Amino acid sequence: MSFVHYSQPTLLELQKKAQASTEKAGKKGRAMHPVVIQGRTIAKSYWGKAWCDTIESYADYSSRLDRGKRYVRGGTVIDLQIKKGVVKALVQGRRVRPYKVTIEIQPISQTRLNKIKKVCEKRITDIEALMNGDFPEDLQELFLNKEGLFPGPRQISFDCSCPDWARLCKHVAAVLYGIGAMFDENPFLFFELRGIDVNSLVSEALVNHVDQMLSHAHVHTKRMIDDKDISDIFQLDVK
Repeated sequence: MSFVHYSQPTLLELQKKAQASTEKAGKKGRAMHPVVIQGRTIAKSYWGKAWCDTIESYADYSSRLDRGKRYVRGGTVIDLQIKKGVVKALVQGRRVRPYKVTIEIQPISQTRLNKIKKVCEKRITDIEALMNGDFPEDLQELFLNKEGLFPGPRQISFDCSCPDWARLCKHVAAVLYGIGAMFDENPFLFFELRGIDVNSLVSEALVNHVDQMLSHAHVHTKRMIDDKDISDIFQLDVK
């Protein structure tokens, strides 16, 4: 069996092809969302770094991720679109036409989501901070644990139009890192990807918390004084 050896393009060659592909798409009126990395650090925000750290923790991915870093830093991910449960991207490779990458993520189970909602009900202050664009440490730990919102390796599937026979090619790896970079720009894209409506998550937590408070307000405890006791203590006619 003979194997065809392909020479690896230089970063400059990839960038020139990426620019040409972007200009061509622009002439056709296609809106592109490229991944732009400033410096060596791919993701700087908590959510971006958490995504990249999670991906790197998967043993099945470890051997291919380094080449993906080179590609994403080089500006080869010329388009990346994040929707509910799916990411579609164009990655410039050695060929003239960019490769099409699709990453699909299984939806979070309702059981796991319900557990997260119950925890959120007890952390209303943190939820309010979440709505303001902040990500409190307590909620970060909640979302990152095994029962949290981040998907496991078996919940992620991907496909690339390149001829690489490997399950995880460098183009897919570049997109995985590109997702983390996109979370830097808009952390709420994470919830979009996982199919979770943040506004709904927050409003449900608030409503349930208020309902719980109101239900407790009607509970008769030993600290409450009956009308008869008030009458006896203060010698009043309570009606």
